[in-house]
Amino acid sequence: MKSLKEKVVWITGASSGIGEALAYAMAKEGAYLVLSARNAAKLEEVRAQCLQFTPKCWVKPMDLTAIERLEEVTKSVLAEAGSIDVLINNAGRSQRSLARETPLTNDRSIMEINFFSVVALTKLILPHMLKRQSGHLVVVSSITGKFGVPMRTAYSASKHAVQGYFEALRAELVNDNIQVTIVSPGRIKTNISRNALTKDGQSHNKMDEGQAHGLGADRCADQIVRAIKQNRKELLVGKKEILMVYIRRFLPALYHRLITKIKN
Repeated sequence: MKSLKEKVVWITGASSGIGEALAYAMAKEGAYLVLSARNAAKLEEVRAQCLQFTPKCWVKPMDLTAIERLEEVTKSVLAEAGSIDVLINNAGRSQRSLARETPLTNDRSIMEINFFSVVALTKLILPHMLKRQSGHLVVVSSITGKFGVPMRTAYSASKHAVQGYFEALRAELVNDNIQVTIVSPGRIKTNISRNALTKDGQSHNKMDEGQAHGLGADRCADQIVRAIKQNRKELLVGKKEILMVYIRRFLPALYHRLITKIKN
């Protein structure tokens, strides 16, 4: 997909962080946008900014945990936008709690939003793309989908599941002209650590030091847009922390020593 001009791009989690930055970056490419998240008021603010660069931008508030309502939203999106050229599954939630202190309800909650809701929305859009024999599926995973990180057991598991699902899906779609890009961000300067789920089921409400010094969301979004235009299969994006992916692969003994020292 060399150009995104006038392509319809649906972004989940578009009210903040990487999703919001992607909305602005896509708008500047001339894409037509569908913006989804739970915060309708913030989505309208994002839409107002996007309309400076693109003539079409729809707001579709959506709670991904209400999987039973996704079909209704999807039908509404297709009715208004006409088609979906790119689906960016970006919404999700992180975690900050030890496994031994985390109730199973929290593990299930994280899996529901980070994995099952992503699969559900993808399954709703996939028949449309198959019928057109065209489309691009993008999922924002994490480098924790490449290796496990302390205090993020359920989050790591959900992102490993995402990686496996979309790698397999990509292979299934090889003859259908549908691209699949898996994005694995490291530490990006967003509110993901503030919104992370604690053992009590509450928000962490703190910015991790690593997150505070992470790559800017706008720079992350620019790299994702470039990867989509280049039909990249995978993208690692971040700062020096992404080196851990290669350390895990080529120097496993060193990885096992380093991973225990991660504090946030």
